[in-house]
Amino acid sequence: MVDSVRRYRLSEEERRRLKRELEAKAKAITPRARMRTVVSTMARYGLSQLLAGGLPRSEEGWRALGRRVKQAFQELGPTYIKLGQVLVTRQELFPDPFTDELKTLLDEVPPMPFPYIALVLEEELPEGLETFNWIDPQPLASASVAQVYRAELRDGRACAVKVVRPLVDLLFQTDIGVIKRIASRVQRLLPPPIAASLDLPGILEDYYSSALSELDMRLEARNTEEGRRMAEEFATLAVPEVYLATQRVLVMEFVDGWNLKDFPVDFFTFEERLEIMLDLAHIYIKTFLEGLYHADPHGGNLMIHRHNRKCYIIDWGMMGRMDATHIEAIFRTLLHVRSGQAKDAAETIMEVYEPTAFTDRGRLRDQLRALGIHYVNTEQGSLRNWGDFLIRSIKIAFQNHCRIPSGLALWAKGWSAAEGTARWLCPEISFHHVVESADIRIIESWLKRRFNYRTNASFLAEGLEFLATFPRRVKEVLENLAWNEFRLVLEGRLAHDQERLMSRLVNRLSLGMLASGLFLGGSILLAFGGDSPHDPFIMRLAGQVGLWGGLILSGYLAYRVVRQRI
Repeated sequence: MVDSVRRYRLSEEERRRLKRELEAKAKAITPRARMRTVVSTMARYGLSQLLAGGLPRSEEGWRALGRRVKQAFQELGPTYIKLGQVLVTRQELFPDPFTDELKTLLDEVPPMPFPYIALVLEEELPEGLETFNWIDPQPLASASVAQVYRAELRDGRACAVKVVRPLVDLLFQTDIGVIKRIASRVQRLLPPPIAASLDLPGILEDYYSSALSELDMRLEARNTEEGRRMAEEFATLAVPEVYLATQRVLVMEFVDGWNLKDFPVDFFTFEERLEIMLDLAHIYIKTFLEGLYHADPHGGNLMIHRHNRKCYIIDWGMMGRMDATHIEAIFRTLLHVRSGQAKDAAETIMEVYEPTAFTDRGRLRDQLRALGIHYVNTEQGSLRNWGDFLIRSIKIAFQNHCRIPSGLALWAKGWSAAEGTARWLCPEISFHHVVESADIRIIESWLKRRFNYRTNASFLAEGLEFLATFPRRVKEVLENLAWNEFRLVLEGRLAHDQERLMSRLVNRLSLGMLASGLFLGGSILLAFGGDSPHDPFIMRLAGQVGLWGGLILSGYLAYRVVRQRI
């Protein structure tokens, strides 16, 4: 088997040739070139109408648009495939027919020839290809970011080798720069209520920062080790062991088995399926409570080992973090929903969303309460599951012009995927009852967060500072009262969006007055300039300059009003 590795070793001449090819391709990846590629691809798939605001008006129109966007993103490569995943998670922004089409956007591309992968392995690993006894040149999986191969280490351990494709990092950085510039321009054109609740550059920054972590295998190795720590207490679960990690290569334990949805039906008894379902639900809840989330815990990332019969959680590249207080509010909301306390559930979930100046809090509360009533005691397999509840609450909050916390949409997607996996694995048991079995863990997590050492220490420090400074502060107040110098200063400020709106109004008004003055003055000079004792030619020339200047300024003003809607 050693010969099979040596057969794929690169000669110096071949290595130089591959490097020259990659350098030539890298020079072609520029912002201008990528912009041309994006524009031509969009035009070829009939997406130019979007630039003119030509959005569909029917479900079938949105579905057709989703199909064309999916095909264009698939062709444009990994960055746009990730952008498609962003659009799928932000279901409050687009109708369901559109996002349903994008859900079928597959992150699967034809594999790169193995010599390019061998070049990466030779450069990244200390011993190059000699790290392995053998490696299969046919990949087990080929995605837009990385390819996975089966191999055997020199000590005889079977392993899976995940390799980042060459030039993907450069392509990501270039495309992200182009997309961010477009998003910033679109943000400025949004109506004020939508702009107040939607931060397009922030959304892209958050998502692509997590997507860029997929390009560093050391981060995925760290996430995998964190997953192994969390899975230690669960008898039916496991996480592959990491053997070696560099920036572009990850070598880990090979799981010999089936995908969760492909294992033989009679491989597990009902009791064994139930135990796996409980453990999966509990480990996801455990990660959620720690502020982490596996952004894509679907069945494709779960493997059943054919020998030890454990369920392995793989692919820890897409991990995220969210504010622990938001997570606590979400779980308290679910507890209220299960108890039929829709009003309390609405009050609690409102702690997650940030109202803006355009938010009607009473209307928001009523809509969330009406939503919660429908999710009390839902049955297994029902469309009204908790993942659906979270996604619908996000839609309601956005429609009421609330800001959505960073990462919440991905968190809700992860919760929904975990719930769907549990329902598929053991449809006989309600997922609500499974989560109820974790209530003690949830409450224990809250108590530890509220009464741990750091919390008590900070509370004690704040209290001591208050007691130590209280006499001095009271003395200062009494002295000011004695000398009649006690003042309350109230300063009113406009919100940033309102300030910009007022500035635009003043600018437009000033420009309109200038245009009117020039037009009126020019008209008077043209009408009566011939009777002036001064040079008639000069007077007519000044009148024409004023008249045409006023017309040009009026046209420019009309263009700015139509373009920016004010």
